[in-house]
Amino acid sequence: MIKTIIIDDEASVRADVREKIASHFKNEISIIGEADSVASGIKVIEQLKPQLLLLDINLGDGTSFDILKQTSFKDFDVIFITGYDMHAIKAIKVGALDYILKPIEMDEFIDALRKVTTQEKQENHLEKLIEISSEYFSGVKNKRVILKTSDNVYAIYEDDIIYCRSEGNYTTFYTQQMEKIMVSKSIKKVEEILSEESFIRCHQSYIVNKKHVLKYNKQGILVVHLDFKVPVSSRRKDYVLKRIFD
Repeated sequence: MIKTIIIDDEASVRADVREKIASHFKNEISIIGEADSVASGIKVIEQLKPQLLLLDINLGDGTSFDILKQTSFKDFDVIFITGYDMHAIKAIKVGALDYILKPIEMDEFIDALRKVTTQEKQENHLEKLIEISSEYFSGVKNKRVILKTSDNVYAIYEDDIIYCRSEGNYTTFYTQQMEKIMVSKSIKKVEEILSEESFIRCHQSYIVNKKHVLKYNKQGILVVHLDFKVPVSSRRKDYVLKRIFD
């Protein structure tokens, strides 16, 4: 049984989560405690040492990021349960953390919890993932993103990313350190985690960091840092050039 704590300032949401777990995970997940604030959340985590947290982001006396940063016990998985707060959702995605949207749909809820109940316990990078999400949520200037490969978990500053190139459901990040990092994400998913003010989808298969663009030539190519060549599609040309050079 996976020992679980629910942290949400809405009693109705906590009751809904309890009911769904009882209906679909009664032999796999055990709810050992609840909390409705940052202070009570930290207290119950330290006392009961759960394996899984289901938590809302915005609480009456702070946010769940405050809980995750302040609690000394961190050996658990995390699934956020949040409303349609696009800034919060982006922060969660940047940190490669899992979430469920309110109002909770049963299929989405089952899929999220099934991942926890069926996956083998892997090396826990939770502290780093939380740090990255919290940075974005609090508005740090030079943001980082989490990139997971089959062998490593990278925390990369956005300014170090020169461009991204996709091949099907995989995308390769090209960095200033001459490192190529391939992740199992489509270009659309990558676009969702990068900052709109710095990154431009210039082609069906390419995203470029405009800070690294040196010039645009007549062949429809952006020449970027380290002499990389990034194509611009004809239908995106006007938009791309306006974003970079105006």
